[in-house]
Amino acid sequence: MPLIQLIVLAVIQGITEFLPISSSAHLVLAPLAVDGWSDQGPLIDIAAHVGSLGAVLLYFRSETAMLVRGGIDAITFKDTSDRRLFLVLAVATIPIVALAAVLVPTGVIDAMRSPYVIGWASIGFGVLLWHGDRRRSDRAPAADAIAQVGWAPALAVGAAQMLALIPGASRSGVTMTAARYLGWSRREAARFSMLLAIPTILVLGAVAGLKLVNDGAEATTQAALVVAGLSFLAAYASIAVLMRMTRSMSFTPFVIYRLIFGALILFYAERLAAGG
Repeated sequence: MPLIQLIVLAVIQGITEFLPISSSAHLVLAPLAVDGWSDQGPLIDIAAHVGSLGAVLLYFRSETAMLVRGGIDAITFKDTSDRRLFLVLAVATIPIVALAAVLVPTGVIDAMRSPYVIGWASIGFGVLLWHGDRRRSDRAPAADAIAQVGWAPALAVGAAQMLALIPGASRSGVTMTAARYLGWSRREAARFSMLLAIPTILVLGAVAGLKLVNDGAEATTQAALVVAGLSFLAAYASIAVLMRMTRSMSFTPFVIYRLIFGALILFYAERLAAGG
């Protein structure tokens, strides 16, 4: 795989992973849009996600420390707020992991990696994001609001995250949309979405890593490391920008982008499906 393709994929992943515009859609379309680029495959996609995971761990280092302490408290059966946050995120992660375990072996997810699916998903879930974002927040973005999230709301957002397996839906987009429908503030919705990415990417990334090791593909492993490193840098900047935007802006700019992006994909769908 050309180095320039790895760089482009890493930057795309880093910028789009935590923005509600679907990183997987952009990663899938990159090789279709450029003549001579082959599909990087789901393993490189996940390597890019792992790189962005490092960025969210560093940016939310206080919450990361809480999760580490919470994991220890869960093992030692200590009843603490850190333990509760750890368990809430763990429970919210179960739906997408369970669904992925069922769908990945069947090849259904790979079959959905088409311009038509991506285009309609970008538009449809973009409209839902716009509608959900119009709802008035019932809660203020308190500093400790995430630690006080209830089991039912967390599971609802986790269930919505299953839709992220559809290319073009956007993991961050569907989770932020669900959180907004629940009455959370934009900042709180974005923060919970990013924290929920930690266990989700950890599990899916671990599975991908094991497959890489079992396949023994050295070149693929090296490519994955390059993508992960560059994705980390781009993702950190993206997170900082998004969190600053949620203080004073709505999600409308992302909705507009999704509508235009989806419309262009559908317009060129036949050409993209043919390989550019």
